[in-house]
Amino acid sequence: MLYLLYEWLKDGDAGKWLNFAKYPTFRIVAAGIASLGFGMLLGPTVIKRLRIWQHGQDNVREDVPETHQKKKGTPTMGGALILLCIFLGTIIFADLSSRAVWVALMMTMGYGFIGFLDDWLKLSKRNSKGLAGRYKLILQTAFYLVAVFGLMCDWSGGFPRLLLDTRLTIPFIPTHWANPDLGWAYVFFAWVVVVGTSNAVNLTDGLDGLAIAPTIVAAITFAVLCYVAGTTVAIADIVHTNGVPRLVGVPLHEYLGIAKVQGGAELAVFCASIVGAGISFLWFNAYPATIFMGDIGALALGGGLGTLAVLSKSELASGIIHGVFLAEILSVMIQVTSFKTTGKRVFKMAPVHHHFELKGMDEPKIIVRFWIASILCSGVALLSLKLR
Repeated sequence: MLYLLYEWLKDGDAGKWLNFAKYPTFRIVAAGIASLGFGMLLGPTVIKRLRIWQHGQDNVREDVPETHQKKKGTPTMGGALILLCIFLGTIIFADLSSRAVWVALMMTMGYGFIGFLDDWLKLSKRNSKGLAGRYKLILQTAFYLVAVFGLMCDWSGGFPRLLLDTRLTIPFIPTHWANPDLGWAYVFFAWVVVVGTSNAVNLTDGLDGLAIAPTIVAAITFAVLCYVAGTTVAIADIVHTNGVPRLVGVPLHEYLGIAKVQGGAELAVFCASIVGAGISFLWFNAYPATIFMGDIGALALGGGLGTLAVLSKSELASGIIHGVFLAEILSVMIQVTSFKTTGKRVFKMAPVHHHFELKGMDEPKIIVRFWIASILCSGVALLSLKLR
């Protein structure tokens, strides 16, 4: 909104006062600060309203260790606060003419709606089952298809032409060495990334602050990846012509050997909004939590991160960035497969954070160690920018 206002006024005297709005770096930082500020200001009111609305309701799942029963009475659906802050930060500071921004917002808010339905059913029916898994998957797929065929396709020729880059960027390998094009098969591959990430974050949201901190770290990582892949800043490089060295300008994404991302700088604004909103929520969600995220937050944030992985051309690298989320969902898959095939459990309880709980590890220690693991994973992913 601020950027469009600058574009409208830039040729007049008033535009001089908004000149700062044209710089993505300013708008990235401002979006993070704004969403953080909104969260800190609105948080107490939101928590109070949710506590009154959910008074006397048990928001603790049945399939968790007994130690979680002491958390009864803590209000859930705090993810609504996160979504509001992300929306405000992005709408105010991003370039709203960017198609990528609207795709990211639609997927995040759409998956938040699915999470809202799940949370509302749990509260209204007073059980922890909520929306059936198959209906979640159907709705997740429906929003994904609307985003792809509604926002990421050109229908002017009668037959849809994908506006998505269907080539894969492989971590640690320059794009000019290996950049396989999946064609229309990429639509299915991207669906696996988006839906898988959404459900993985949802499974991770089982301890106070466990899911939101890795989300913040992942969003910071995607902000860096989006900015360097989408900025038009050129750097000097030395090229030898007939044995004579000369300096030439090389776009940053070419220098790093990564795919160019259309609207990457604006996606970084969206990432910054996630970071700010996540930090403000962590203020209230840190152990012992005064509010739970709920599926409205977990499914939405997972959907947003999965969408960023696709739009930033970091689909495979997201397996590193989302290492904690990946470990959580794999632990569930391993547990279910092992029990169905052999009748034995690999973990004391899945997802794996409950396994460590039942082994006697204190909840704060599990949370902080998972945070450290997420920082390590993102650091490795960022190294892939240079080690190509």
